[in-house]
Amino acid sequence: QINFVACQLFALLAAFWFRIYLSPSHASSAVRHAFATLFGIYFAVFCFGWYSIHLFVLVLMNYGIMNMASIPNIHRYSFVVAMGYLTLCHISRIYIFHYGILTTDFSGPLMIITQKITTLACQLHDGIGRQAEELTAEQNRLAVKSRPSLLEYLSYLLNFMSIIAGPCSNYKDYIAFIEGRHVHMKLLEVNWKQKGYDRLPDPSPTGAVMYKLCITLVSLILFLTLTKNFPMAYIIDNEFLDKTPFLSRLGYLYVVTQAAKPKYYFAWTLADAVNNAAGYGFSGVDERGAFRWDLLSNLNIWNIETATSFKMYIENWNIQTAAWLKRVCYDRAPWYPTALTFILSALWHGIYPGYYFTFLTGILITLAARAIRNNCRHYFLSSVPLKIAYDVVTWAVTQLAVCYTVAPFVMLAVEPTIKFYKSVYFHMHILSILVLLLLPIRPQTHSVRRAQNQAMLNSVKSK
Repeated sequence: QINFVACQLFALLAAFWFRIYLSPSHASSAVRHAFATLFGIYFAVFCFGWYSIHLFVLVLMNYGIMNMASIPNIHRYSFVVAMGYLTLCHISRIYIFHYGILTTDFSGPLMIITQKITTLACQLHDGIGRQAEELTAEQNRLAVKSRPSLLEYLSYLLNFMSIIAGPCSNYKDYIAFIEGRHVHMKLLEVNWKQKGYDRLPDPSPTGAVMYKLCITLVSLILFLTLTKNFPMAYIIDNEFLDKTPFLSRLGYLYVVTQAAKPKYYFAWTLADAVNNAAGYGFSGVDERGAFRWDLLSNLNIWNIETATSFKMYIENWNIQTAAWLKRVCYDRAPWYPTALTFILSALWHGIYPGYYFTFLTGILITLAARAIRNNCRHYFLSSVPLKIAYDVVTWAVTQLAVCYTVAPFVMLAVEPTIKFYKSVYFHMHILSILVLLLLPIRPQTHSVRRAQNQAMLNSVKSK
């Protein structure tokens, strides 16, 4: 963990230096690629020692697949090899380390690299192996039209900004950043003459980086205080269960779940700040005309803490992983996209039983929440008081549903998970099943989603 923090802080300093002294106006794309790659490899070796060989083996194996596999199958082969290798490494965590491995072990970077490999393979398949009319507007925008060189490939997968903690980004965005087109591409979407500018502005990420570092510092303080004092294991302590009423146990469950969040807030926000410091992550201009640096942000804390639906919560937590799941699974699944996406997410995280309890429970609660929203929400939109009451109730239910769902994710093993669910009477499982029996929803078929995607594409083209 000390190595992890040290590497990220050093990466932050290197990122500032990279943006100032190796900017596109001072260095060629090849030099920027080489620097980002070599520093990334150094960080991986420093942090994980000989275990880092797993990262390099997976990267080189998939570079061979990318160059030798046929385009119609490139995304399938890359997905099977990357996920298969990652799963083997996850299995080693169980049988070699016996649940004792640190959360900052080599499988973390391997998970990010797996996302990047499969993302690039799918986008390369879209760009070369499919017709434009078969793609959604987003797939068209992100499609890669030619195989990358070895240097570009290594830089995308192993660059020092994201090698330790991510996040996963799209290949075209990364190449545009290295070549110096990243910010201008976003700025050209705005009519600056109407805003009184004679030429394109030159936004600086310094303010965004400082803001994110403040969040990082607060998260670190909360982690060192709250997380240690409110362990998740206490919710299945026999004395606690015997003396604490059901509603009080639910309240404490919310508290310990809140206490588990700061470490994620810390790691993801620091990773975002590192990329911003290098000049990567500009996403355009908001409604007020302020520059936005959230292209690579992995969470929106305000939206997480105020979420009034399970969907809203998921969309604002681990955002880049959710985007990856959508692009490689949900948008391409021929049937049951929600279930397949949750299963892929569980497999990607690892083989601890707690992950599967969490994501299988998540499928059930997501479908139930969708049914309730589709069938009931419109009755509460007729007046402001009703809407406020609806939002308050759905916020409370959403927060408790998330706590109920993620508890096994933290506990990992089967026995504490079953003990926890027994202690709360499996109430969310039972309520979700009842909702689905009373308010069934028809899963959207692949053909319907494809028709909707085509309509969206035609609309974009007409504009």
